[in-house]
Amino acid sequence: MNRLKGKIAMVVGAGSVGPGWGNGKATAVTFAREGAQVFCVDRNGKAAEETAGIIASEGGQATAFTADVSKGSDVEAMVAACMKAYGRIDVLDNNVGIAETGGVVEVSEADWDRVFAVNLKSAYLAMKHVIPVMERQGGGSIINISSIASIRHIGVSYVTYAATKAAMNQMTRVTAVDCAPKHIRINAILPGLMKTPMVEHSAGLAASYAKGDVEAMWRKRDAQVPMGHMGEAWDVANAALYLASDESRYVTGIELVVDGGLTLKVS
Repeated sequence: MNRLKGKIAMVVGAGSVGPGWGNGKATAVTFAREGAQVFCVDRNGKAAEETAGIIASEGGQATAFTADVSKGSDVEAMVAACMKAYGRIDVLDNNVGIAETGGVVEVSEADWDRVFAVNLKSAYLAMKHVIPVMERQGGGSIINISSIASIRHIGVSYVTYAATKAAMNQMTRVTAVDCAPKHIRINAILPGLMKTPMVEHSAGLAASYAKGDVEAMWRKRDAQVPMGHMGEAWDVANAALYLASDESRYVTGIELVVDGGLTLKVS
């Protein structure tokens, strides 16, 4: 316990699109349970408030903030608000992401631009404005939530998601090298097939897997994984906890795969 005691953690995408536990929501609560004060950011203000409320109900400290992190002005306001509330940012967890199914022929230009803005530009903007804060205070940890779709095809064609997450990986690597002398660690987590509200509410994914049948989609996704089941948001949260804590003080620029062995398979 108290692996993050005294730290201020900003979780971007701390809400959930539906009942249950998304990666960001579980991460925010996990950070708080380990002693961090958490700045919970989400485009859906009520979702951010719900997460902050859970933390408060458990005796932790959290602040909710509404922001569209694909917009530079919102990100500037987000960082300013966190600094006003807590005076520093020790951990940044970039957990925003959407998935649009389709290959390069099927995807519209508007959807291409939208997914890149939400999945990639948001992380760029957050790092752009948080890194100077961390540099002034002497260090910090940044965690970018990518996906195994960034390194292989996983059975569903969603080129925008795969491309943005692959770009996120390389952005993580090069920025990790740039920031290492500043004592700022930057790492990526690559979740595999997770059972989260975002997946459940993605009509495109359900259609691609099982003609819209969510329960059938769950069964197919379970069967793909060598361990025999999908992961949960808590699996991602626990990986993020390690990268946020001082236990990973000599770890930077990695891609931590959390996938039950899926990427080890040939097919």
